[in-house]
Amino acid sequence: MARRHRTILRARRDPGMVDPVCDTMVKIGADGVLFAKNSDRDANESQVLEWHGAAQHGSTDHVDCTWIDIPQVRSTNAVLLSRPWWMWGAEMGANEHGLVIGNEAVFTTEPAGEPALLGMDLLRLALERASDVDSATAVIIELLERYGQGGPCSHERPGFTYHNSFLLADANGAAVLETAGRKWAVEHVRSGARSISNGLTIPGFAEEYSRRVKTTVSACRLRRARTEAAASLAEGPAGLIVALRDHGLHDEPRWSPINGTLHAPCVHAGGLLASSQTTASLVSDLRAEPLHWATATSAPCTSIFKPVRVDVPVELGRVPTNKCDIESLWWRHELLHRAVLSDYPALIPHIRSERDQVETDWIANPPASSEAFAKARALEQRWLDAVSHHGRDLRPWWVRRTWRDLNRSAQLPTGA
Repeated sequence: MARRHRTILRARRDPGMVDPVCDTMVKIGADGVLFAKNSDRDANESQVLEWHGAAQHGSTDHVDCTWIDIPQVRSTNAVLLSRPWWMWGAEMGANEHGLVIGNEAVFTTEPAGEPALLGMDLLRLALERASDVDSATAVIIELLERYGQGGPCSHERPGFTYHNSFLLADANGAAVLETAGRKWAVEHVRSGARSISNGLTIPGFAEEYSRRVKTTVSACRLRRARTEAAASLAEGPAGLIVALRDHGLHDEPRWSPINGTLHAPCVHAGGLLASSQTTASLVSDLRAEPLHWATATSAPCTSIFKPVRVDVPVELGRVPTNKCDIESLWWRHELLHRAVLSDYPALIPHIRSERDQVETDWIANPPASSEAFAKARALEQRWLDAVSHHGRDLRPWWVRRTWRDLNRSAQLPTGA
């Protein structure tokens, strides 16, 4: 195994911070399987929706993962990935066989370890190399035991690292795979609803390896209770989209000074100890021919879920980074998201009803992906024009300060 000598920036450590966080859920009913995930990460960490075709490789080829190289396999599947811009691995994705996977950061008592495979690398490797839940679980376990997991999990805070749990699903069922270092546990899901968040949940394994303080600060138990209940009621993609947009007991973001809006699945940055944002969302309908619904943008509450397929790539413009670039889909939408956050109750009505009607029409009769992305772009530009001159910011002082710093770091245009 050839380790890459990459420069890892030395930044201040934030041992008390818990960031990023996520939520992933599955519903297995009589008519099949539904899957959904919010990917919550650093607020300026754009996420790339991308397609990779099936490929053949040479017997001596290696794959260049985020921190290490490992031997490549002879053939890899076609995949659809939602990937943080700076890493090789993905937060969530699907492959040509109808397999979908989402991962979660979990905080364990096992040592962080040297740079190795990230959980996101393991997820992508499983999608590329496996055809169903059982084979994907085996791929992750084999790679985990051979190479371990470790290394910086945040571009903004290189001292931050974590272990991972995974929710894997295909047309026949699902499984939860939880890890702590090179240790692991598996739970098969045959029916009903199951969700995972930022804490270990498999009995026995969770009690032995959970790191309690960080798990508590992540508020994962609150979010998991909401997502599992919502998934149990979902009858189709629309129900899971509603679950991903959930702000909790109120129909709007409410910020805690400790962990921002981590009490609910739709996450917006603004906590002093934890400050995540939902940077991308995905819903997968595996009940017939697999069809996926992706935002390719942050904040599901201000985004439109567009239909996408593993075998139909879409040109989405310039690949984003952590600096504002309005030629990229992710940052164009981020101007809208950040404007609406300033006074969410007053501004979300400019979006909500039209957003919901468009998605209802699309779920009933899915358009071509390119057509959906083009219409979403036009709608979001019109919504931005409607909200951009509002002028008030009614969020708590610490939230306003957090977003001023984030906007400055991202080099948002003056007045955006």
